[in-house]
Amino acid sequence: MGWTVTCVCVCVSLVMCVCPSGQDSILEPLCFPEPPLGGPSAPSAPSPPGDALLVCLLCPESAPLWQNDALLKHLLLEHQLVIADVKLVADLPKYMLYWRRRFLELPLTDFCSVIKTNASGPIEKQENYFLLCDVLPEDRVLREKLQQKRLEEVLEQQQQERDDGSFRRLCMFCSDEFSGNRSSLLNHMAREHSFSIGLPDNIVYCHQFLDTLQAKLDSLQCLYCEKTFRDKTTLKDHMRKKAHRRINASNSVYDRFYVINYLELGKSWEEVQSEDDRELLDDEEEDDWSDWRARPVCAVCLFCDDQSETMEQIYSHMKDAHGFDLHHLRTELSKDGVLRHLEVEGHVMTLPDAATWNQPQYYFPTYENDALLCSLSDDGDDGDVPVIAEDVCDLRALQRSSVLSQLLRRGGACS
Repeated sequence: MGWTVTCVCVCVSLVMCVCPSGQDSILEPLCFPEPPLGGPSAPSAPSPPGDALLVCLLCPESAPLWQNDALLKHLLLEHQLVIADVKLVADLPKYMLYWRRRFLELPLTDFCSVIKTNASGPIEKQENYFLLCDVLPEDRVLREKLQQKRLEEVLEQQQQERDDGSFRRLCMFCSDEFSGNRSSLLNHMAREHSFSIGLPDNIVYCHQFLDTLQAKLDSLQCLYCEKTFRDKTTLKDHMRKKAHRRINASNSVYDRFYVINYLELGKSWEEVQSEDDRELLDDEEEDDWSDWRARPVCAVCLFCDDQSETMEQIYSHMKDAHGFDLHHLRTELSKDGVLRHLEVEGHVMTLPDAATWNQPQYYFPTYENDALLCSLSDDGDDGDVPVIAEDVCDLRALQRSSVLSQLLRRGGACS
């Protein structure tokens, strides 16, 4: 009886949204079930061609696939018929063609749940609505067959990409070009740039995947948090400091590029993996974390290959072995002192052309999880470093006293 109540709720809500004048306000309720924003959803590829024709189940009315909402609206308004979970149907044209043939053979009531609206009102105001859903075993079998067919197409496409020797593409983060097999580029990005999108054998539609990622970088959008920045330098610093060298797994746009999302009908990779995790937990009698070993912090010296597990040790090493007191420079040396030092020691220099250093390959640090680099972040936790809140300071005074303004004034005086 539970599914019957659900069917009644779905149909009643749809019927209540129908405008007597036949306006387009019915389109939004037809889009069910909607996943949460950013949440998992069924992958949308591969899909039939956009010009594939959808034919009404009960009349000659038709519409192209990209206008499927119009035909669904027609089914509801003209025939009082609702198809449940349309977005989970792997091949909608074949699905509708199958049921069109079946409705010619037997009455609609033999396949659909019948919902009577306004049952307590006058008979002339009562209407029957029909719900076609996978509660019907025949419908469930059809959906599973279409899903299986789509999985076979995806696996065939994946095998073609595996065997393709004509792959040629530039790395997104450097100017290196890779040809032959796609795995060479994917492994390069993981090894050289610490950017991994998964094992090559788990990915399908690789060209489209890389095009999607490249478009995000070109629009100055972080691949993980998906915030947009004003220029490449800001984006580069953000991705480096925040370690956002990965994609956002909660973004369902990427689901279509991973084979795991095609394995089971209506299940995303998160649901499949959670089931695998539960099976592993059921097999273990008790959780034993005694063999867990945390990865030690690793800070590398700026002048040699010496490594230390604490910042104090690396500070001491650089001071004793190389005469470089980084901690003192960060906490004690003032801005004016730095400027005087640059002038006295003759360290003022002209930066090379921006094209030399404003490159994607510099988005990422040399060492993975470099503790020294993390300690130099703008929001460091050293209590001796003063912090000025922008919302309470005098911005004009701050601009007059900025390092950039002083360098520009001195440069003008020298010229």
